[in-house]
Amino acid sequence: MNVEGLLAAIPAPLVYAIVAVVIGVESLGVPLPGEIVLVSAAFLASQHVTSVDPVGVGAAAVIGAVVGDSIGYTIGRRFGLHLFDRLERRFPEHFRAAHVAYAEHLFARWGVWAVFFGRFIALLRILAGPLAGALKMAYPRFLAANAAGGLCWAGGTTALVYFLGMAAERWLSRFSWIALVVAVLCGIAGALFLRHRIEEAVAKFEADTAG
Repeated sequence: MNVEGLLAAIPAPLVYAIVAVVIGVESLGVPLPGEIVLVSAAFLASQHVTSVDPVGVGAAAVIGAVVGDSIGYTIGRRFGLHLFDRLERRFPEHFRAAHVAYAEHLFARWGVWAVFFGRFIALLRILAGPLAGALKMAYPRFLAANAAGGLCWAGGTTALVYFLGMAAERWLSRFSWIALVVAVLCGIAGALFLRHRIEEAVAKFEADTAG
């Protein structure tokens, strides 16, 4: 089976389900590559050989983000800040005390805006729901910021990748693995760059507070 046939055989509902589940579980506080999955699905939607619809991809991402963050909020509210001690033992790379302290600092400074913009930042995307619950942020305010951030992040990312994929298709006589690999690598590179910048910010915050 060629690439076109393989992609055409992927049921669109399965793609939507994967997007929603991965982003939802990431929003619970589990470090999964939600952004990469969203970018890949949006790119698939831009290829005419698939039945994947960009609106479906965006909607699945928004639903996963809102539901996952809401469950994470409930868990954080139930277990408080002690939850992050458990998460640090399970995921030491993502839930170091410095990461949580920096996220708390952003929440204290920006409030619900940290929830909104946190959807665009890997560290806060994982921490936002549980941390908002642990800090007893009012749920209606959290939900409004979470839904708005999820809509802007998912809708904006899907639209950008979709139209870039459509533009790229004009330059390709037929879809190849190279285009898909390039799209995924671009998503990974962007995620790694943002992660590096966050690590720098966390390190600076840790040094400032220690001094």
